[in-house]
Amino acid sequence: MFLHDIEKHLDAPALLKPPALPFPHLNSGKVREIYDLGDNLLILASDRLSAFDVILPNGIPGKGMLLTQLSLWWFQQAATIMPHHLADDHSARLREILRDFPELVLRSMLVKKLKPLPIEAVVRGYLTGSAWKTYRETGVLLDIALPKGMQESERLPQLLFTPTTKAAAGHDLPLTEIEVRQQIGSQRFDAIRDASFALFKMGTAKAQKAGILLADTKFEFGTDGNDRLYLIDEVLTPDSSRYWPQADYAIGRPQNSYDKQYVRDYLETLVWNKTYPGPTLPDHVVQQTQKLYWTAMRKLLDIA
Repeated sequence: MFLHDIEKHLDAPALLKPPALPFPHLNSGKVREIYDLGDNLLILASDRLSAFDVILPNGIPGKGMLLTQLSLWWFQQAATIMPHHLADDHSARLREILRDFPELVLRSMLVKKLKPLPIEAVVRGYLTGSAWKTYRETGVLLDIALPKGMQESERLPQLLFTPTTKAAAGHDLPLTEIEVRQQIGSQRFDAIRDASFALFKMGTAKAQKAGILLADTKFEFGTDGNDRLYLIDEVLTPDSSRYWPQADYAIGRPQNSYDKQYVRDYLETLVWNKTYPGPTLPDHVVQQTQKLYWTAMRKLLDIA
């Protein structure tokens, strides 16, 4: 079982640099490496960790495997809502392509070649993180009015769609609905918003069965040559989502979490301007972050 296979690698050194593979290397993202396989792309998740949109010097061993396998599971669930980017016969073809690199299979995805849309689709169910900070300072979220007197971590009256730019480097920036409609068109905006809400509701229902609250997440989308919309990148992972233990939840304060909020909280204790280069994480932060990611995955997959 792949959980056992992942567990064997959690003590190995973190994979931080792109592996030398016999395929053209197209791009290095904050976490992922992309290789060109002709009709498809190979997306390989490293163990790098970014926080405040800065890649930190050391990573979390095994994180790329955890993210990939959890994403693959969520893509299976999401297929009932919309098409996704995974290639047909994904598992068999991936193992054949990486037959000389079996150690990379668990951190890799074989995907269709699609055109990514230039926004990140952020959905919020609770008032937390940057949304809480903005609300506390202004009483609104960009062009979205919220009730007065809300508290930190309080459940929002309805799901909020708060898209951002998608920066290859540096900080993603929030966008108003008008700005996004102007950028991608109203019809596409509506399709992405509606799909994001449907995916978030699916994730919320499945996470609750595992005793987890899904506070917020981001989705990414792409189109094919016929302008058909697909779900791409990663789905509902601890890197792209905020997961809280349901049993510990209480409004009016920050929450314990199963995601990289633990790293963000540690970094907030440092004297750092949140620009490159980022600080090196101490061993205890690396180990606890790995434990949180692993716990989230085990809890979620127990309901499969």
